[in-house]
Amino acid sequence: MNEYRPFRERGRNFPAEYHTHPAANRFSALRITISLILVALILALPSNPQTFADLSDVRFPLEVAGLAFLASTMTGRFLALLRWSATLLAGAMLLLKLADLGTGIAFQRPFNPYLDVKILTDGWNLLSGAVGVREAVGTICAGLLAWVLVIALLYWSLGGFRNLAAETRRRSAIGSGVVLLVGLTLLAVQDDRRNLGVEASTIPYIINRIEMVRESSADLDRFEGELARDGVSPGQHFSALSGMDVVLVFVESYGRSAIEDPRYAVRVHDRLAAVERQIEASGLQARSGWLTSPTVGGLSWLAHGTLLSGLWVSNQSRYDRMITSERRSLNRLFRASGWRTAAVMPAITLDWPESAYFGYDRVHAAAGLGYKGKPFNWVTMPDQYTLAAFEKLERPQGHQPVMAEIALISSHAPWTPIPSLVDWDKIGDGTIFNGQAESGDPASVIWADPERVRSQYAASIDYALETLGSYMARYGKNTLFILLGDHQPASIITGEGASRDVPVHIVAGNPEVLKRLDRWKWQPGMLPAKETPVYRMDEFRQKFVESFD
Repeated sequence: MNEYRPFRERGRNFPAEYHTHPAANRFSALRITISLILVALILALPSNPQTFADLSDVRFPLEVAGLAFLASTMTGRFLALLRWSATLLAGAMLLLKLADLGTGIAFQRPFNPYLDVKILTDGWNLLSGAVGVREAVGTICAGLLAWVLVIALLYWSLGGFRNLAAETRRRSAIGSGVVLLVGLTLLAVQDDRRNLGVEASTIPYIINRIEMVRESSADLDRFEGELARDGVSPGQHFSALSGMDVVLVFVESYGRSAIEDPRYAVRVHDRLAAVERQIEASGLQARSGWLTSPTVGGLSWLAHGTLLSGLWVSNQSRYDRMITSERRSLNRLFRASGWRTAAVMPAITLDWPESAYFGYDRVHAAAGLGYKGKPFNWVTMPDQYTLAAFEKLERPQGHQPVMAEIALISSHAPWTPIPSLVDWDKIGDGTIFNGQAESGDPASVIWADPERVRSQYAASIDYALETLGSYMARYGKNTLFILLGDHQPASIITGEGASRDVPVHIVAGNPEVLKRLDRWKWQPGMLPAKETPVYRMDEFRQKFVESFD
């Protein structure tokens, strides 16, 4: 009779002794060891970038012992199902944790599957702008390839459980069972005061993602209620600003850290003091304070939407709902009160259908600003050119009062090269900036050194403020300027745990106009004090209307 019981592996028949051959057992043990190490690393991988600063709280994931126990006690189809399930679950968790790290670094929050799929293109724009298109493609491809290889290695190595000898399988089940039992006991008695080195985080992590999606859906329901409430009455407003131009300028990545972080404070304080002297010499005065932005590190349009609508637009779903609503933006309120409205958006290079919501009479995107010079990396044109183009297009002599929203972008990452001021009368079509656009180190060199990144950030804010000071001193007659940051920069600039506050400066030549801000208790001059009151960005619209009616 046939003394061998055949079985199939990779399409070939092997005798039963193959299971018990010492070399085969050792090879299976090696595969199993690899699989358990991979699972442990994936489960122990922190999903918060802050955790990498102190890995002392990393704990042993009990799921590893649980997987080993189950795999040691299963055979046939049950083992195959466990193998596929463990591989797919580990792959999904690795992908989610990497996404958490990405959004944590960029936006200081975890990845939200319900909201963040829509911003992948913006992540691409940020990465390609920082390191270059070729390098960005290479980075993404390398990351995806590494992920595929890790998951393939995990699936292959889990196959080691199929070929264990019966006695080895029993020892593995007993050993992993004991580890699992001891771990569960330790887990039951440990608390925040006693870290006994174990955790079981897979189910809580998955539940957290599900709850995040559920909460995001519920948040939209709450937003509907917010849309229905509007404290601004119908009719005309802003009688105190009659005949004046109103110029609202968002300064990219100009956050509270630029003023209060010791790494930037001296340079920025000096610049703000210089701007204050410059505008005062031209008969202008300023009030400065703080606003809390709904976003950090990027997604500037959320801040724009929040300030202009008076709604807390903290995610893309809220923004999408806002632009389909009848909520009157600050721009629309000005247009209904007799002002011509305009948007100057040098970062907009594609169609912008969302602009219809805001109520602009004219939109000047990048292609419509007449810039013939070279781009400054991702930045399409320097701030000085943007402001000069606005004056030419929207403020000719004898023009109708205009309310304009301008988004400056020279302080957008990757912060290289940094422009410098030229004579306003020589700006022309922007080709005067070509030499500046080709100067300095490329982004890939700058971003290899975090200290250089921070230095370049400070230089870009310094340039933006210098440009605004020169601009207001030259073009500030009969104008109310509202200057503010859109959000704080990424944590590489601010460090972890920074606030979401941004500076805001309101500048005018008429003291009676600024006196209407007395109730805000904001600081005279260009430098807001640490104790100056902070308001949320969504409060600005209501307060502004009430102050200037």
